[in-house]
Amino acid sequence: MAVTTLDPEAALIVVDLQNGIVAYPTVHPTADVVARSRALADAFRARGLPVALVNVAGGAPGRTEQQRNAGPFPDGWTDLVPELSRQPTGIVVTKRTWGAFASTDLEHRLKARGVTQVVISGIATGTGVEATARQAYEAGFNVTLAIDAMTDMRAEAHDYSIAKVFPRLGETGTTQQIMDLLDKRSA
Repeated sequence: MAVTTLDPEAALIVVDLQNGIVAYPTVHPTADVVARSRALADAFRARGLPVALVNVAGGAPGRTEQQRNAGPFPDGWTDLVPELSRQPTGIVVTKRTWGAFASTDLEHRLKARGVTQVVISGIATGTGVEATARQAYEAGFNVTLAIDAMTDMRAEAHDYSIAKVFPRLGETGTTQQIMDLLDKRSA
């Protein structure tokens, strides 16, 4: 189902657009993901709607079958990309798990502002974005996913999340469709 509406109190969540992550090889050019996320952030800010910029600075504890980066990150690795134009009044969250809600105060901060819907973009579609969408859905938010403002290191993970998971968590749409809905609300 394509995105149909945006609640009056919607927020944008941009997941892991930080120096270390955007440097990874991805299915879609990260420059495009950053540019579309920036366009969404500008549109939300212009309407006085919250923008939450999320970075990752660690991982959840526990054993996994796949090796993880357990060492310290290089200097600047966790820094948000400057193109996002971080604002002093914006929400910034550092997570240490895949999703932006687990072990952070993001849910509280959004609900304190009356937010009922979140629009999500970022990297990686099948991990950080999907985990954030799942947690937002479980926290009671209406969820919209900006499918052309996200990418993954694995094509199969990106495609599976968009085709099979996201329609069960909310609505999907392009950056332009979401901005058109914002324009319609402002008219």
